[in-house]
Amino acid sequence: MYARSTTVRGNPEAMDDAIAFVRDEAMPALLGMSGCVGVSMLCDRADGRCIITSAWGDETAMHATEQAVVELRRRAADLMDGEYETQVWEIATMHRVRDTGDGACARVIWSQGQAGQMDRVIDAFRTTIPAQLEQMEGFCGVSAFVDRASGRAVAAVSYANRDAMDRSAEAGLALRDRFAASHGFDITDVAEFDLVLAHLRLPELV
Repeated sequence: MYARSTTVRGNPEAMDDAIAFVRDEAMPALLGMSGCVGVSMLCDRADGRCIITSAWGDETAMHATEQAVVELRRRAADLMDGEYETQVWEIATMHRVRDTGDGACARVIWSQGQAGQMDRVIDAFRTTIPAQLEQMEGFCGVSAFVDRASGRAVAAVSYANRDAMDRSAEAGLALRDRFAASHGFDITDVAEFDLVLAHLRLPELV
């Protein structure tokens, strides 16, 4: 499975308008396209950044819709008076223990590794990380995306609410630093978001 993520940076005061657009127009349009199996939206209201991700059953379906989604991206960016960038990923891990609801949050970790080592790292992530995250109170799910050609990876860990995410901060830091050190990854960025939309029809992938 594959994913296309669009990051929009713009006016924080326009975030509610962007959320409404994605919920009422972009998400139904995406889910109506052949091969789309999910849409999610993460928001940081403080700095005006949101990440809209669509998941696809295969790479062919994702690329076939490329032109169809360009206007949706532009409209989201225009609503926030901002700019956008898009990245394409392979979905390496998808694990959920409970559905997310109102107030859900996610911590997103970007990293850089060696392109030729991705299979080994994916296997290690699947067999060790989800089980350890399940020990954290309020944990809802984890997904990991990779770009095999560049060695880049991103993981999103969702929690039932911000209190649960805050309580997990110390253990989460230790877990990701230990994994990164063991597998030759550099953590390049960590950010926390509100998980405002999560309409997923993806199977477990662990």
